[in-house]
Amino acid sequence: MSSALVPPPRRAAAALVPVLPLVAVVALAGLPPTGDGPGPADGVSALAVGYGVILLLRERRRPLSRAAAVVLGLPVVGLALAAMGAASPQAAFGGLSRYLQIFVLVPAAVLVLLRGRAGFRVLAWSFVGLALWQGAVGVHQYVTGTGATYQGETIRAVGTFGARDVMGMATAVSLGVVCAAGIALGRAPVRQRAAAAGCAVLLIVPLALSFSRGAWIATALACGMQLALAGPRRALKVAAAGVAAGVVLVGGFGVGTAMLQERIGSITEVAGTPDQSVVDRYTLWAAAAGMWREHPLTGVGLKGFPEYRDGHATLALSSGSDIGGAGEEYRRQALLSPHSMYLLVLSEQGLIGLVALGGSWLALLVCALRRRPRSDCAFIAVGLLLWQLSDFVYGDIGGPSTVLTGVALGLTAWWALSGDDRADTARAEEAATR
Repeated sequence: MSSALVPPPRRAAAALVPVLPLVAVVALAGLPPTGDGPGPADGVSALAVGYGVILLLRERRRPLSRAAAVVLGLPVVGLALAAMGAASPQAAFGGLSRYLQIFVLVPAAVLVLLRGRAGFRVLAWSFVGLALWQGAVGVHQYVTGTGATYQGETIRAVGTFGARDVMGMATAVSLGVVCAAGIALGRAPVRQRAAAAGCAVLLIVPLALSFSRGAWIATALACGMQLALAGPRRALKVAAAGVAAGVVLVGGFGVGTAMLQERIGSITEVAGTPDQSVVDRYTLWAAAAGMWREHPLTGVGLKGFPEYRDGHATLALSSGSDIGGAGEEYRRQALLSPHSMYLLVLSEQGLIGLVALGGSWLALLVCALRRRPRSDCAFIAVGLLLWQLSDFVYGDIGGPSTVLTGVALGLTAWWALSGDDRADTARAEEAATR
């Protein structure tokens, strides 16, 4: 049957079917971890990639535009060289498959499976849904004292990700805040914008209770950029409402505890008398820089940082970080990465790898900013990428939440690189707001 004879509602529903595997990836990322290996979301992400390939073969269409193929394929250059320098075939395969999954294959699958702005918004709302779920679990952990260990108390909100991935909930909630803020600033129907704004405000609480300084900073920068893109008048209104709501939620309901205030204050005091976690981070950063100086072009090889760490770290580095609570027994967790994505890439892939991967991200940012209509899709795409680029200063990939990075990069790639007609008429967008 010709597509012209299919009723519009049925065509719209059919266009949303390909996005369902991506929604499943986001939803399954919040399942409690079952071990140290790949989780259910990673398996479904592989299925989503395969589904995208099947669709391309069935529809006999070009997989990616030339620009998309170059931008998403650029990291492969550094990865291939670093894989050849890995200490073992197992390390090479493990590192290569993980990097390709997160930075190449999953974003490409999102680019292929999204068929319009409706699918984009569905996937964005799935991030908000995951954030609300994880945030609710995290607040319950804080209130009942069943979270991860923090300063001797089991109050750190980690959601279902557990103490082994203390950044998992912070990542999920932060991405949900960015998506909700983008929808609220766009031109969706009024009720939808109001609901998104309410979700963004509510998510401030679990984000605060994650005690993640890196996530706080990245979220503030991403939402600040979204407000700047929305225009000064709207930015001022939303910022004022957000500050007022934050004061009520964080202060009025007792979330502003001494520990939280101390954690916030430590952001500007890390250069004075830093705690051991900051000392460890600085030491790991210095170790990564030392590896790069010895292997400037191609690094020490994929998965090579743990092997070379002790030869470049000073005695200030502790034996590991303490983890416990949230269903985990107390134990020491080895420090196997520099906790900075840029330094991890620089140490393991060298300057070639950093330029290739960083160049891909920079190209995405430039292409996303080049299209500046005041659309929720634009705000979300730019916000997600800026959040990731900011968070990578303080963190790197690892754990069940990592797959969310690939889907978020895919949303940015769709807005920046797809051939979809983003220049919707003002008439259509105004009609949607009525």
